[in-house]
Amino acid sequence: MVINAVLASWLGELAAFRARKDAHFRSGRGPLTEVSGFGGLSYFPPDPAWNLQLKVDRLSAEAVTLATTTPGETQPFVTWGIAELPGGERLTLYARQGDEAPAALFVPFRDGTSGGLTYGAGRYLDAPLSGDTVTLDFNRAYHPYCAYSDAWTCPLPPAGNWLRSAVEAGERLPELA
Repeated sequence: MVINAVLASWLGELAAFRARKDAHFRSGRGPLTEVSGFGGLSYFPPDPAWNLQLKVDRLSAEAVTLATTTPGETQPFVTWGIAELPGGERLTLYARQGDEAPAALFVPFRDGTSGGLTYGAGRYLDAPLSGDTVTLDFNRAYHPYCAYSDAWTCPLPPAGNWLRSAVEAGERLPELA
């Protein structure tokens, strides 16, 4: 019964997260220029198997610049660590420049769904950090604002964060009828 309570709590938190994001978009404060008729974002069904608690292999902090969706523009980050996913694929985790003790890390990634079921340039995760453990809940993966409007500039996932596997969790493109 404890497992069911934990799962129910996680599902409730995920539903609330998605509802808050939809409300933000509906309010007109997000990237959409036209919100009338906005019925909410599209998501893969919740899957607890994509909610991962992983050890972070710490890297020495190195300033890096990530290319963006705007040609010639970059955004600064600092490498924080590496997380190894089940199956052996690895993701580099980033901190915002100047954040010496981040509560969450930035994880830009592409995967086998990119350009088909999800935005071609990739998705993002904001990954809570606790000690040497990071939570990568791919059910919270989201499209950057540039997926909705060319007015936004978004960092692109570096080649090292291109996963071969398909992450069928989190935000997805709307299904076409």
